[in-house]
Amino acid sequence: MKTKNTCRFIFLILFTFFKLNMTMGQFQPLYNVTPNYIQQENKEASSTATGILIIEKVSEPAYQYYRVANDNEKRPCVIVCPGGGYSILAASHEGSDLAKFFNSIGVNALVLKYRIPNKANQIDKSIAPLQDAQQAMYLCRLHAADWGIDAKKIGVMGFSAGGHLAASLSTHYNDVKISNPENISLRPDFQLLIYPVITFKNFGHGGSRNNLIGPVMTEDAIHYFSNEEHVNQDSPPAFLVHAKDDGAVPVANSTTYFYELQLNKIPAEIYLYEKGGHGFGMKNPTSEVYWPDLLKKWMQKQQLIK
Repeated sequence: MKTKNTCRFIFLILFTFFKLNMTMGQFQPLYNVTPNYIQQENKEASSTATGILIIEKVSEPAYQYYRVANDNEKRPCVIVCPGGGYSILAASHEGSDLAKFFNSIGVNALVLKYRIPNKANQIDKSIAPLQDAQQAMYLCRLHAADWGIDAKKIGVMGFSAGGHLAASLSTHYNDVKISNPENISLRPDFQLLIYPVITFKNFGHGGSRNNLIGPVMTEDAIHYFSNEEHVNQDSPPAFLVHAKDDGAVPVANSTTYFYELQLNKIPAEIYLYEKGGHGFGMKNPTSEVYWPDLLKKWMQKQQLIK
């Protein structure tokens, strides 16, 4: 009897620890077995020297899940893809900070630590981030009941190159690049794109393009990852933010994507700052307009939250 009670006690401790980890946003492996993977020494490193958490050389993808509360309520969830030009991840002001904001308005969040494209670690580096985004969507829908997620209200958010990844998931969700035996839908229910890289044409971001599909790139790859070309009548509703004076990722990335969404009669809203440059995260220091407030109103209008 004592042995049984001890086993139950240990099980409860482990179960509680796992639940706390899920709620508090501890990193969990994204896959049991990572696809498109070449075994190498893990050289991942992180730094906060600039006041921002920067993660580089990610070869083993993971996620942090931020749950509003461990109750029985089913809430929306947003998969957050930090930016960094497909060379690093700006994981705090374009990642965990957003997860905390979403929790404050009653939305669960999953911060994705997706792989940095690297031919030494991946058989095909160009699809590794997209695989990771698809896997994140797969996990959210697969575990929706256990994770307190409304499976019909799962969206994706991305900043800069993370915005390119979010838009890629939103346009290529039917081109399944992961194991999906249950045939779970990988389509986001909405997309939130903050100063995103959209195109790999001449008005995109050369660094992101070269890191993902370069240095030698084909026309097919350029077209595949120019997401404005793949908007259709099934594309998810979208919310976009960009600064007109963005010198790194031209505002035309957002306005072109928005135009294609309008042509296809997809509900979409865009807010353009006059100034702000690139990479300002949640707060543009040149403006009193706090775009997360606009996002909250948009999510209410879309009946994603009350």
